[in-house]
Amino acid sequence: MPQADLKYSSDLSFDAKALLGRIEALILRHDAGSGACKGRADPADVFHQSHVLLRVALLRKPHRDAAFRADLVAALVALLDEHIPDGTERAVEFVFSSDDYATGRSGA
Repeated sequence: MPQADLKYSSDLSFDAKALLGRIEALILRHDAGSGACKGRADPADVFHQSHVLLRVALLRKPHRDAAFRADLVAALVALLDEHIPDGTERAVEFVFSSDDYATGRSGA
């Protein structure tokens, strides 16, 4: 299950919830077996410069090679640029979850 963390300065105005839904759909288009994406948006009231940071983490799988990662990052950048105000500083980071990452549902 992917994880998308959207961090941004609170002076920016955009629909973070809608963007998280679009991020999930984009990941599924690139990797149909990835599953639902846990997404969270964290506006920061204390910041030095206006900005947006999107960090997406997936489990390491053989098909998620360099080409997959490059394509996904490019698509995430384009999607982010569609939703945030023009001229906003932004960064996109793709990472693999660590080997010690455990996921699942509580009580299961």
